[in-house]
Amino acid sequence: MVVYPKVIEKRILEELPFMATENVLMAMVKAGEDRQVCHEKLRVLAQEAGRQVKELGKANDMLDRIQGDEYFAPIHALVPDIINPSNFIGRAPQQVDKFVADEVLPAIGKYSEHFAEVPQLSV
Repeated sequence: MVVYPKVIEKRILEELPFMATENVLMAMVKAGEDRQVCHEKLRVLAQEAGRQVKELGKANDMLDRIQGDEYFAPIHALVPDIINPSNFIGRAPQQVDKFVADEVLPAIGKYSEHFAEVPQLSV
């Protein structure tokens, strides 16, 4: 299995702006804005950004729309922190570590004598 971190990062960043709208909403309410008004503004921006992605095949510009909307000025400086991908992973790192320790390592342990072998390939 080959993991391509840049491909993963690209896909996360494509969806992250939509995932972060609840956090944007909470930050705006904390800044003193009305939740319902903010929700409606985010809904409209999300529909516009979604159209760019789904109908026009363009990049997700939701964050640009938030940053360009004066209504969201109270949190413009906070947006990079709000959309930090690490805010959305919950306990995933600990769960992966536990799964590897409890399931993967015991399953492959019986093959450990083969780990040092270097396979030869002739074409």
